[in-house]
Amino acid sequence: MEERLLAARFRYINERLYTGSSRDAVELFQSDPEAFQIYHRGFAQQVGRWPQNPVDRIIQRLRQRSASLVVADFGCGDCKIASSVRNKVHCFDLVPLSPLVTVCDMAKVPLADESVDIAVFCLALMGTNLQEILEEANRVLKQGGTLMVAEVASRFEDLRAFMNAMAQLGFRSVNKELKGFNSLDDLLHVKGITTRILELNSQRMTCRRRPSSEEAVRVSPALLGDSKAPVPQVVAEEEDVSGPWELESAGKRNVESGLEANGSQGQEEQEPVSSTACGEPEEEEETEEEEGSCCSEEGEDGSNIYFYYTIGERWIDYLQRTEDSGFLRHVRPKMKRKSENGLDGRALSPGKKLCKGSEYSRTLGPCMPSPTTTFGDLRNAKAGQARRRRIPSVAPPPELQDWLRTFQRWSGPEKLLALDELIDRCEPSQIKYMMQVIEPQFQRDFISLLPKELALYVLSFLEPRDLLRAAQTCRYWRVLAEDNLLWREKCREEGIEEPLNLRKRRLLSPGFMYSPWKFAFMRQHKIDMNWRSGELKAPKVLKGHDDHVITCLQFCGNRIVSGSDDNTLKVWSAVTGECVQTLVGHTGGVWSSQMRDSIVISGSTDRTLKVWNADTGECVHTLYGHTSTVRCMHLHGNRVVSGSRDATLRLWDIETGQCLHVLMGHVAAVRCVQYDGHKVVSGAYDYTVKVWDPESESCTHTLQGHTNRVYSLQFDGTHIVSGSLDTSIRVWDVESGNCLHTLMGHQSLTSGMELRDNILVSGNADSTVKIWDIKTGQCLQTLQGPSKHQSAVTCLQFSSKFVVTSSDDGTVKLWDLKTGEFVRNLVALESGGSGGVVWRIRASNTKLVCAVGSRNGTEETKLLVLDFDVDLK
Repeated sequence: MEERLLAARFRYINERLYTGSSRDAVELFQSDPEAFQIYHRGFAQQVGRWPQNPVDRIIQRLRQRSASLVVADFGCGDCKIASSVRNKVHCFDLVPLSPLVTVCDMAKVPLADESVDIAVFCLALMGTNLQEILEEANRVLKQGGTLMVAEVASRFEDLRAFMNAMAQLGFRSVNKELKGFNSLDDLLHVKGITTRILELNSQRMTCRRRPSSEEAVRVSPALLGDSKAPVPQVVAEEEDVSGPWELESAGKRNVESGLEANGSQGQEEQEPVSSTACGEPEEEEETEEEEGSCCSEEGEDGSNIYFYYTIGERWIDYLQRTEDSGFLRHVRPKMKRKSENGLDGRALSPGKKLCKGSEYSRTLGPCMPSPTTTFGDLRNAKAGQARRRRIPSVAPPPELQDWLRTFQRWSGPEKLLALDELIDRCEPSQIKYMMQVIEPQFQRDFISLLPKELALYVLSFLEPRDLLRAAQTCRYWRVLAEDNLLWREKCREEGIEEPLNLRKRRLLSPGFMYSPWKFAFMRQHKIDMNWRSGELKAPKVLKGHDDHVITCLQFCGNRIVSGSDDNTLKVWSAVTGECVQTLVGHTGGVWSSQMRDSIVISGSTDRTLKVWNADTGECVHTLYGHTSTVRCMHLHGNRVVSGSRDATLRLWDIETGQCLHVLMGHVAAVRCVQYDGHKVVSGAYDYTVKVWDPESESCTHTLQGHTNRVYSLQFDGTHIVSGSLDTSIRVWDVESGNCLHTLMGHQSLTSGMELRDNILVSGNADSTVKIWDIKTGQCLQTLQGPSKHQSAVTCLQFSSKFVVTSSDDGTVKLWDLKTGEFVRNLVALESGGSGGVVWRIRASNTKLVCAVGSRNGTEETKLLVLDFDVDLK
C-alpha cells in the first residue's frame, strides 16, 4: 500500500512539473523537500524498467569526445554523468542529491555566456517554459557546441514541431539514435524514448520574417512540446519569400514566432530595418543560381531539413503550417532567377552590407555588382599579368562585333533569354569549354580567406591523415596544418602526453616552424604501424636462469628484471641485452616481484621479502614476518603490500624495512592483492575477496559470491574485478561491497586480467581472451577464431589500440582492441605445441619482453626482446 501511495504521489509531482514552469518547480521543492526524494525514487523505479537508461548512452558518447570539453548537466539528479566522465561537469538541479549539484532554476543557471562545450538534458525537459530553458542552454553554449537531448517521445505532441522550434533557436540536428529500431515509428511505439544530439549553429543568429499587420503570428508552448497548448501558427507563403526579414541578434534568441522571454505572445511589432543603417555601397561578386541548385539534407525522421551554407551566405529554413494535417513542417524557400535589377528574394547574408539608399534595402536583399562590372572584367582581373586564353588559329567572324553590340543593347531578361537559346544550340564540347572558362572564376580558397583562428578551428575537425593531405595543398595551408596547438589536441586524443624534442635542426627548412607535437604524433603512428605490420626483426635473446622457470617479470624504462625458482633475480639492459646484475640472497624460489625505478622488491618461498638496489645489486632490506611463501605483492609509492600462503597480508615501508600493519581475516592462502595507497583489496583460496583499511587493520567488506578459488584481481579505486576458478568474473563496488555484474562466458580459470578506463581484458585457461565494459557488464569482444591460441592464455597486456597475449602454445599474438580482430603473431616458438611456453610478457610503447621456457626441456629458458621503435635520424 505504501508503494502504491508513493507511486501515486510521484505521478502527482510529475504532473505538476510538466504543467508548471521551472520557477513553480523550484518553489515546490523548496516548500516540500521530501517531494524531490519521492520524485527521484519513483523516477529511478521507472527508468529501471527500461531496456536501457539514456544517460548511459550519453556517458558513452561523452567518453568518445575530448576530456577537455566542459559539460553542463541540466537536471542532473544524482550526478551520474559527472561521476562517470573525466570532463569538467557543471551539475544543476532543483535539490542537491549530491555535493556536486548547484541548486537553481534551469532557466537561469550561474554560468557565463559561451562557457561550456556540451549541454545535456537527460529526461529533464520539464515545465511550460521550455523556450526559456533552451534559450539558457543556447546562451551558455560556445559557438559550435553540442546540445544532447534524451526525452520520452510522448512528451511531445509533434516531434517534428519540436525539432523545427529547436532550429529556430539556433540548433540543427546532427544525429538521432534509434537504438536498434528500424524506424522512428518502431522507436515511439516499442520503446518510447528518443535521443537527439543537437549542435549549435556556427552563427548564433536566427532569421525570422516580420509579420504584417494582417498576419496573426502566434506561437504557444506547444511548439516546444506542451500537449495541452494549441498548435502554433506561422503564416508564410511558399512562393513568396522576398518579403521583409529581420536579423535577430544573439541577445534575443527568440523562436520565429516572436515570443517574449516569458513565453507569452509579443505585443509590439518590430520596426523594419532602416536603409540608412547600412554602410556605403560595396561591390560584390554574385553567382547565378537556379532553383534547386543548393543541396538539401534528408532528415532522419523523413522531414526535409534544409540548411544552406555557401561562401558569404547562409540560407535559413522557415516553418509553415500545412492546410491538411495542421502541423508544422520545414519548407524550402524557392529560389527565383534574378531579374534585371538583381532582386532574387534571398535574405541578407551575414557579413554583407546594404546599398545606401537602395530601394531593396528594406527586404535585406544582397548588394549587386556595379552594372559596369562584367564577367570579362572579373576574369581579366583574376588573371593578373597572365594573358587570357584565346581560341587558337581561328579568325573572328566579321559579324561578331555587330552581334556583341546587339547583345549589349538588350535588357537583362532579354540577355537571359538569348543565353538560354544559345546554350540550347551549343554542342557538348562547346558547353564543356564554357564550364572550363567559368568555373575557375568562382573557385575560392575559403580557408585562406578566413581569419587564422577560424581556419584553425575548421581544420581541427579533420582527422590527422586529412591534415597531412591538406598540408600539401599550398604553403599557407601547410603553415596552418603545422600549428602546434592543433597537433597538441590530436596528440591528447591519442593519449600522447609529451611533444617530441626536435634536436635535428639541420633537417628543418629555414624560416619554417615545425610542430613538436606533430612529430610526436607521427612518431607514435609509425610505432603503431610497426606493431601492426612492420618487419619483425630478430629479437634480442637474453639467456639466464638455466633450465628453471621464470616466475615473475618486470619491465620499466630500459631495465628488465626476471625472477625464477632458481632463487635468484636477474637485472637486464633492454638496450644491449646484457645481464647487469644477478640478485642473490633468497634461499627459496622467487615467486613475486615489483619494481619502481632502481628499486626491486621480491617475495620468495623462504617466507621473506627483499628490497634490492638494481644499480648495485645490493640487498637493502630483508623483511621478515610471513610464516609461509610470499605469493603476491603490490607496490604503491614507498609502501608494498604482500600476501602469503599463511593467509595474512602485511604492509611494509620499503625505505625503512618496517612492517607497518598486519591484515588478518582470510582462512586460506592469499593469491592476489591490489593497493591504491588507501585501500587494500585481496583475493584468496577461501573463495572470498576482502577490502581492508590498512591504517586500522580492519576488513571493511568481505565480498562473497565466488564458488571456487580467487586467482586474479584488478582495482581502479572505484571498482574491484575478481577472477576465479569457478569460471566467472565479478565486478564489485568498493564503497558498498555490492556485486555490480557477474561476467560469464569463460569456460575455465581466469589466469590474468588488466583493467583501464572501465575496459577489462581477461585471459583464460580455455584459450580465449575477452574484452569487457565493466560499467555495463557487456562483453565487447572475444578474441578467438582460426588464429586463436591453442592452449591456455598465460599473460596479457593492452594499450589504447592493441591487446598482446601469450600462451602455453608458444605464441605471442597481437589483436586489435576495438574490433577484436587478430593482427599477427609476434612470437611463434618452433617448440610450440611440443612443450615450448611463453610464461610471461611485459610491453612498453616500443618494446615487448617475453619470458620463454618449457616443461620438458624442449626450449631453453630465456628472454626475448622485440623492438618496434622508429629511427628518427
